Amino acid sequence: MESQQLGRMPYFYGPEGALVQVDFALEAVNRGSTTIGIRTDEYAILASQLKPTRALVDPAEKIYQIDEHLGATGAGYIGDVMKLIQELRLQAQKHRLTFDSPVDVKTASEELSSYLHQYTLYAVRPLGASIIIAGRDPLGLQMYQVDPSGTYFRGSGFAIGSGSERSLEVIQRGYKPNMPLEELVNLGTTAIKTVTQDESQIEFGLVSNTTSRFEKLTSPIPTVR
Repeated sequence: MESQQLGRMPYFYGPEGALVQVDFALEAVNRGSTTIGIRTDEYAILASQLKPTRALVDPAEKIYQIDEHLGATGAGYIGDVMKLIQELRLQAQKHRLTFDSPVDVKTASEELSSYLHQYTLYAVRPLGASIIIAGRDPLGLQMYQVDPSGTYFRGSGFAIGSGSERSLEVIQRGYKPNMPLEELVNLGTTAIKTVTQDESQIEFGLVSNTTSRFEKLTSPIPTVR
């Protein structure tokens, strides 16, 4: 009876003080495609499993360019992921128009965090998606993760979606701050395929200190055998 009452009140706290609907949104994220981000001294990559929702249907795009220097990926309900990507792009455009300069990665993450937090204040459904943002700004290469609660984290390695804990363990074991690009891509591939254990296609995005531009990696992409 108590769980039924909580389900009817999206704004309600659970007995232990948790935001029940936010916890449900995080469970939706955990059902999404395995998705990772890794930042080193010279590169930051985003990678996500391309997982068709049904036979004969092309998988949805998983790596998105937000601005010339900024990219993002996400896990969870694809409609919610796309909504947050659109919000990021809108905030990046507003920043350019207002300040005549590209948005820095932290500001973009904070804006998305504030947007998501609004969905925890009222009787509405929190968005069931987490986003990893990577880019290069005047402070160098930056990477953030933003969750449905509006909480954001800065770091060098993130994993979201199905099997994210196992993927993160692989990243932690293999991570080195001075990894060459081929080794970095191999680590990202291993982190995803350790969970998926199939031949699913993986989409990659890259930003480097050399070019300061975010771009999708094109074939041939070095991968593990």
